[in-house]
Amino acid sequence: MNESEFDKRATDTLLRIEQAIEESGADIDFEGAGGILTLEFANGSKIIINKQGAAKQIWVAARSGGFHYGYVNGEWVNDQGGGELFAELSRLVREQSGEDVTLGS
Repeated sequence: MNESEFDKRATDTLLRIEQAIEESGADIDFEGAGGILTLEFANGSKIIINKQGAAKQIWVAARSGGFHYGYVNGEWVNDQGGGELFAELSRLVREQSGEDVTLGS
């Protein structure tokens, strides 16, 4: 995947995350700018999701740690545990917000 393809896929993914958060009805504030999406919860904690062009990955920083996702066979896959981005992000959001949120892929 070249840089342009990565940028389009990653940008589309960040927009899909925003849309999924909005549609969930959960009390989560979010702001996207410059390839960085910040989710802020009522308890003041945050999850930061950003594009890493040089590595061609999406990185997630959450209270429980940092996670890197590369694009493999049509989905963003965690390079450490093999989990899918939306499934793992749903779990991270639930852990930090206390709300039962499921983000679709």
